[in-house]
Amino acid sequence: MTGQEELLILRALVEKQKEELAAKDEIIAKQNIRIENMVQALLQARKKLFGPSTETSKKLDGQLSLFETTQEIAKELFNEQQKITVPSHTRKARQPGVRQEMLAALPKEIEEYIIGPDESCFKCGGELKVIGKRIVRTEVTYEPPKLKVKQIVQQIAKCTQCGKEDSENPKDHFQKAAVPVPVLPHSIATSSLVAQIMYQKFAMGMPFARQEKDWYRLGLILSRSNMANWTNRCSEEWLTPIYERIHTELLSCEVLHMDETRIQCNREDGKKASSESYMWVIRSAACETIQAVFFYYSPSRKGEIARRLLSGFHGYLTTDAYSAYEKVENIRRNLCWSHYPRNMIIRVEFLEAA
Repeated sequence: MTGQEELLILRALVEKQKEELAAKDEIIAKQNIRIENMVQALLQARKKLFGPSTETSKKLDGQLSLFETTQEIAKELFNEQQKITVPSHTRKARQPGVRQEMLAALPKEIEEYIIGPDESCFKCGGELKVIGKRIVRTEVTYEPPKLKVKQIVQQIAKCTQCGKEDSENPKDHFQKAAVPVPVLPHSIATSSLVAQIMYQKFAMGMPFARQEKDWYRLGLILSRSNMANWTNRCSEEWLTPIYERIHTELLSCEVLHMDETRIQCNREDGKKASSESYMWVIRSAACETIQAVFFYYSPSRKGEIARRLLSGFHGYLTTDAYSAYEKVENIRRNLCWSHYPRNMIIRVEFLEAA
């Protein structure tokens, strides 16, 4: 390579570096402008946040004013205010607020304070005459729950004719008054007590250990084992017939929805605590007269569960594309549109087969 060629190459490199430096200078200039704008915006924000609250601008030295004096400004504003006329209008009655609507369903009690007949005027001692009443305020009081012991007493009567010589019954007859059946035999449990325990446990999420302390504060020593026993026995003896009736009524509907949800069940025989179980749910459609929901727990997700739960149902069943529902006989299956993106192929095959 000759010296002339090397010189040309060096000149080309210099020109290229100049172009790169010019591009970088342009970028730096734009960044400086952006930084300056951000600084000004920050200063303006700080001025609004920490500056004086008034919007009146201070007069700067050497700046001319559009008005001669402050008195003239006030006079002009006063003249303009004199020209303003407010049109007549009718005021609407005040609408009842949220408080009135919220308290409408609660029982009301009036606590009235009266002026005694012996009272006289504080000013002159004259006689007072009642001319009206006024509501001072509205309050809501809380009455804490209380327990009471109720003893069931049964009256016993003796027949005056039985046991006599001329009577058909040679033995005396004692007749007892009819007594309602207890919730649990040989127990202090009542329907209200068990219902409150179940409500606190399942509706409010209060475990039996916390309820045990709460009942103790009310004066009742009620162990968590007793509460668990009452809940299980009452559920089996009193709520199981209602549970089965809900299932029967749902099977008489024309359109049902069904799905199975994963849950974990601790201390289940033959399964780890981390393993999955399923809660099968059947719900009546919005078009049905019967609005009910049926829950069924099962450690399995087999199609046999769906077939057994829907035995006797001959209507339309809306589900996802889970293949286990194919084992249900004598139904018309509808596929949920919410699962359309991931189950589109399955639906197409199902519609073609139908």
